[in-house]
Amino acid sequence: MHIKKLKVRPRKEHAKAVCGVQLASMLGCWAASGDTHSVGPCQESAKALYECMRTAPLGGKQHGSTINYHLMRLGKILNK
Repeated sequence: MHIKKLKVRPRKEHAKAVCGVQLASMLGCWAASGDTHSVGPCQESAKALYECMRTAPLGGKQHGSTINYHLMRLGKILNK
């Protein structure tokens, strides 16, 4: 049995928008009221964004799949 190329490319996962709702709320408030320092009407949305960012999990690097490594080893065995 001869297999020329053995390679599987994993699907790329899109990054999740952490605290996207709170950020959109604050930016919308800034656009509507002009309160870019968040001391007036946008103070609550700024606090909500701050709390969300403070408690959001950090996005560490995920361990990659080892499928390509194992396919490469299998290919060496099969090509003998």
